[in-house]
Amino acid sequence: MKNNIPELAKLIRYYSLVSTTQAGSGHPSSSLSAADLMAELFFNGYFKTDLNNHKSPNNDRLIFSKGHASPLFFSLYAAAGKVSETEMLSLRKFGSKLEGHPTMEFPYTEVPTGSLGQGLSVGLGMALNAKLDKLSYNTFVLLGDSEMAEGSVWEAMEVASHYKLNNLIAILDVNRLGQRGETMLGYNTDVYEARAKAFGWETIVVDGHNLEEIEKAFNFVVGASFSRPSSETGGQGQPLQSDKPTMIIAKTIKGKGVSFMEDKDGWHGKALSADELKLALVEIGAVDKSLIGEVAKPKIPTTPSAYGGHPSLSGGEAPQQTSDILRSSPPAKEEYPAIAGGGGIKFTDYPKDKPVATRKAYGNALANLVDANPNVVVLDAETSNSTYAEFVKKNHPEKFFEMYIAEQNMAGTALGFSARGKIPFVSTFAAFLSRAFDQIRMSALAHANIKFIGSHAGVSIGEDGASQMGLEEIAMFRAVSGSVVLYPSDAVSTEKLVWEAAKHNGNVYIQTTRKETPILYGSDEEFPIGGSKTLKSSDSDVATVIGAGVTLHEALAAYEELKKEGINIRVIDLYSIKPIDVETIKKAAQETRAIITVEDNHHEGGLGEAVLFCLAELAKIQAPVHILCVHKEPHSGKPDELLAFEEIDKNAIINKVKEVLK
Repeated sequence: MKNNIPELAKLIRYYSLVSTTQAGSGHPSSSLSAADLMAELFFNGYFKTDLNNHKSPNNDRLIFSKGHASPLFFSLYAAAGKVSETEMLSLRKFGSKLEGHPTMEFPYTEVPTGSLGQGLSVGLGMALNAKLDKLSYNTFVLLGDSEMAEGSVWEAMEVASHYKLNNLIAILDVNRLGQRGETMLGYNTDVYEARAKAFGWETIVVDGHNLEEIEKAFNFVVGASFSRPSSETGGQGQPLQSDKPTMIIAKTIKGKGVSFMEDKDGWHGKALSADELKLALVEIGAVDKSLIGEVAKPKIPTTPSAYGGHPSLSGGEAPQQTSDILRSSPPAKEEYPAIAGGGGIKFTDYPKDKPVATRKAYGNALANLVDANPNVVVLDAETSNSTYAEFVKKNHPEKFFEMYIAEQNMAGTALGFSARGKIPFVSTFAAFLSRAFDQIRMSALAHANIKFIGSHAGVSIGEDGASQMGLEEIAMFRAVSGSVVLYPSDAVSTEKLVWEAAKHNGNVYIQTTRKETPILYGSDEEFPIGGSKTLKSSDSDVATVIGAGVTLHEALAAYEELKKEGINIRVIDLYSIKPIDVETIKKAAQETRAIITVEDNHHEGGLGEAVLFCLAELAKIQAPVHILCVHKEPHSGKPDELLAFEEIDKNAIINKVKEVLK
């Protein structure tokens, strides 16, 4: 490469300043601190990508975890000739692709960023994908020093070292100043280095404005020089630790290049005025706006790269799981015969007379799905012997990734896989997914294609107690933009809905239960997303009872008891809670005296409120909606005891129907 790096760094600073001043807002100071680092990476041959084919699978990946430095991110592509100065001046304006933080509107954005602490997890997923697909691309993640206080960063670091991801390079911009003052560690780069080493990373500490030091660092990581720049060994260097991820720890100055901003508090998120901009541009010096930096293109690998990280791909033993007293162990997998569906899809042939937990059916479906679709990968948070994702671990260990008890990182890693075209299935106890809500929310902005599975939902998990009960996740996932929320009630519907989820392009949440439930459906039943199943109905139904999961079986038991007394009710399996079968619910409201919803979740945002939404416009229909739900603080107990305690069991439904009749 023959690029003039100092002049390109000046040009990048110019674009960062003029665009934010034109916008009247933004983060120029945070952009200036990392300008030299990014100019060296982008234009000195270390970052290899085909800018004319940015979706090419072997392009290097660049994630700005410090997404507020978006002026710098966009300026890199301006300096590469892919964004005009006119477009740069549209920064933060309505309709512009250059938003306040990187979004998918800008074609070179890998994933949206701005919620700090998430970028390294996404990079981890992309790095794992490269190893899985035997591609030679590297993933670079620019981190801010403030976000190093986020636990998800360290979750990503421990898992990256566990999988020996030497294709993951973090660049830490240590500019000392956060939003309201000095960061926790300030300029103490020794502590950052010690912590990174303790997490199993290779480290290099550099002056983030010394281009020669930066060049040596990148040469060590991805270039031709394989000795570590270090004074510790008398200048002789150290051998490259080829099985470790690397963190370049760069001491920088916030606002570098503009003296009245440099290392000064009060400039975070503040654009220069027009007069201040004039002074700043004088200090930066004349720039050549006709200068276009050349970015190196990747070499297409002629032989698959060796993968020493994931044990199942390198021939080693699969990682052992540690036990957790709070996470129950299931019995060994039972073998069921398989039946073929459309297109040769395999489904499990469950005997009608034997109850099966939907979580176990999920494991069976997932194992069959991995057989059929090479793009499916499976991530689990050390619960695979309870979620039954272990069926994939046993049969396709190369597609199974143990994320350990670090749910935020697991969700971020899944986003990295999704961004590279995989279909990640992510499983843990439903209650623990709430930890990762921010990552899940951000994945929707990335137009992700992730399937989240929460097992052990509701009070019916029993003796484990309230801390293990997923009671909020229906509401949580309903609130995520563009999401699909599914709640199967038996093994057959679970398997069919896993396949529907895999076919759907977008985020899907499937809730499964610990309790074994009877088989309700034949293998020929279909379960389209947005549908429902009316299991019991007549012309004389006095009320409609709507349930999903365990509560559907309570509704069916109530139906049988009421029928003996000559009282008919309609029973609907609302397996698709979002999108919801509006027409079927409206029809029930028109034909019966009341709607009774029964759910093993909290009232707010749950199944009952989803039904209320369907009926909001039917003001003239006198069909009140009664919501039976978890409304008391649950405790340890037998499943049936807890269902009765929360008044969501068969008897509670019967009592409510009779109340309606009065």
